[in-house]
Amino acid sequence: MKLPEKTPLTLQRTVRAEEGPAKPATLLEERRRSQRVMLRMPVILHVPGKQNSINAMTVAVNELGAMLVLSEPLPLGTRLIVENPTSQKRLGASVTRAPQFSSEGSLVPVEFAARAPAFWNIFFPPSGS
Repeated sequence: MKLPEKTPLTLQRTVRAEEGPAKPATLLEERRRSQRVMLRMPVILHVPGKQNSINAMTVAVNELGAMLVLSEPLPLGTRLIVENPTSQKRLGASVTRAPQFSSEGSLVPVEFAARAPAFWNIFFPPSGS
């Protein structure tokens, strides 16, 4: 059966690390690929072309990235390096959706180029929990 062209629901596919982060999803198609953990921790963002790093705070993290709150928005598709200042680990990531604004600042979702469960130094619950 063929779906109408203007339906908001599209089929999801597996994305390989070399393809970069998945494209933005509609609410109907979004599926959690990794359990989220609510965690407040500082991170440092390094954006190519910007002289100064950006301080941010996580709101939620998972094996694939995080929801960050920062003072300035970063546009969809921005490539950056996320640094965990506690462990000094760094990973390439990109902004996967347009920022949303909250009373704390800009909420910016970032996704790592590849799954990185050890980046946050926490244990994640198994999927489906």
